[in-house]
Amino acid sequence: MDPTVSSFSGPASAVVLSVFLMAVGVAHFAAPGYFRSLMPSWLGRAGPLVAASGVAEIVIGLLVLAPGSRAAGAWAAAGLITGYLVCHLDALRQARRGHPRVLLRPLGVAARLVVNLGYIGWAVAVAEAARGGS
Repeated sequence: MDPTVSSFSGPASAVVLSVFLMAVGVAHFAAPGYFRSLMPSWLGRAGPLVAASGVAEIVIGLLVLAPGSRAAGAWAAAGLITGYLVCHLDALRQARRGHPRVLLRPLGVAARLVVNLGYIGWAVAVAEAARGGS
C-alpha cells in the first residue's frame, strides 16, 4: 500500500477529519460574516445557507468520528465539500487582480479550489478505508 494514501486514510486521519469538520461547522456560527462573504449572491439569503452548512458539517463530523458510520460520514463530507466548489468557482469567475482581499484574486481563488479538492480527496480516502477499500 502506498504510504501516502495510508496516512490520509487511517483511523487517526479520520479523527482529524472529524475534528476539522466539526471545528469548521462551529466556525460558521462563530464567524458567520466570513462564510456569508463566500456565498454567491445568486444563491439567495446567505445566512440560512451558512447556518445549514455549519450544522451539516458538525453532524457529518460526528458521523466520521464514529467507526460504524465513518464511511457514510466521509462520503457525506466529500459530497458537502464538493457542493462548496460552486462558491469557489463563482469566486473564480469574479476574481480580479489587485483585489484588496487576497482570497478574491485569481491566484487566491485557485488556491481555495485546490485546497478544497484536497479536502474531497481526504474524505474519499477515509471513506474508502472505512469500507475496507484500502
